[in-house]
Amino acid sequence: MAQAPTPPPAGLRPDWDPAPGSRRRWLILAVGALGFLLSMFHRVSVAVISTSLADELGLDRVQLGEISAAFYYAFGAGQVPVGLALDRIGPRWTMTILAGVAVGGIVLFALAQTPGQLIAARALVGLGMSANFMGILAVMAVWFPVNRFAFLMGSLSALGVSGNVLAATPLALLAEALGWRTSFMLIAGLNALVALLFFLVARDRPPGAAPLARSGAELWAGLGRLARLPGFWIISFMTFFRYGFMAAVQSLWAAPYLVYGLGLSQLEAANAIFCIGLGYMIGLPFFGRLSDRWLSTRKWVILPGVAVFALLCLAAAGLRQIPPRWLVMAWFLSLGLASAPGQIAYAHIKELAPPAMAAQAMTAINLWTMMGAAILSQFLGLFLAGEPASLRGPESFALMWQVGAAGLGTSALLYFLVPESPVINRGRKQ
Repeated sequence: MAQAPTPPPAGLRPDWDPAPGSRRRWLILAVGALGFLLSMFHRVSVAVISTSLADELGLDRVQLGEISAAFYYAFGAGQVPVGLALDRIGPRWTMTILAGVAVGGIVLFALAQTPGQLIAARALVGLGMSANFMGILAVMAVWFPVNRFAFLMGSLSALGVSGNVLAATPLALLAEALGWRTSFMLIAGLNALVALLFFLVARDRPPGAAPLARSGAELWAGLGRLARLPGFWIISFMTFFRYGFMAAVQSLWAAPYLVYGLGLSQLEAANAIFCIGLGYMIGLPFFGRLSDRWLSTRKWVILPGVAVFALLCLAAAGLRQIPPRWLVMAWFLSLGLASAPGQIAYAHIKELAPPAMAAQAMTAINLWTMMGAAILSQFLGLFLAGEPASLRGPESFALMWQVGAAGLGTSALLYFLVPESPVINRGRKQ
């Protein structure tokens, strides 16, 4: 049985536990992790059925791109209202209501007969999934100690990446056996079940913890204070390029680069792309633990990771000869590892903002994260030397990597100006 929480000490310590011995918080985290896994699944689920969509509905590559991007744009547009809702009515109701929107969008997608219906359906799914990560982070922020947050967030994110895997071969096999429409109707049922479980087990705060009574006017005023918060725009700029560039490369532009630029086979390219995800999955919990416990710093884990990511992109931009296959695999693994520390930005902004603004701060950062994925995925191809299939040699893709190196390098330089997390830094000084 969970112990009653003790009042936080003066000058909140990073190891203070708001719900010692609680079993419910682990159950909430487990069900919330399933919801986030489904969100990651839907981000890339269109890719594996794209040929079926094109054949059945006569879609061209522009329409396929719009259908895929609709999820990200709606997801990003939902971040500010999601942050307000999480702080005003709490994660339990916010996430459950939005899950209903997502289920409706999945059903519409399964029944769609026109490109417009597919785009609208994907937008509904993106909006409905827009609280799945931020909502569970908001729960974690009030149920767990500060010095567990980055590790748990990294572990949650690593589990979520497995949703990308489920949207590949398993979805392809399911769609082949049942058809893509029936498959998505079944997936809608699974989403509804997870939403119901979350509503049944979730609580917005530990027993005995006082709710944050805030009016709508106070919440809107909080957005203005957030915009004036030291480091907010720098962290936003960093996460735009850090996640946006990795998502654009991993989900779209790595395959043309590896096949046409480096001469890899389709299987070898798939293996290299898998290495990015593997590096990311390994790095997320490792760097979270490094930040929480071993170094007790947010800034000095994030900044070196962004800098190394920029250097790896710069090396790719200067490549003029095709490297050995093992080096390509190791390099793509390193891209995933170098991107992982940037995820700690959510913990960093949460601890720079007042506690009552934690959800708003994290969702505001997530807005820029998802806009980075949407915009860079859609427009990074403009920096290629021509149509991907007509390109040969790594130098044809050099400008694409230069854009990534410039954005990430600028982010690393600016991050020197961001103050350290006052709470996690307090643990280092004790």
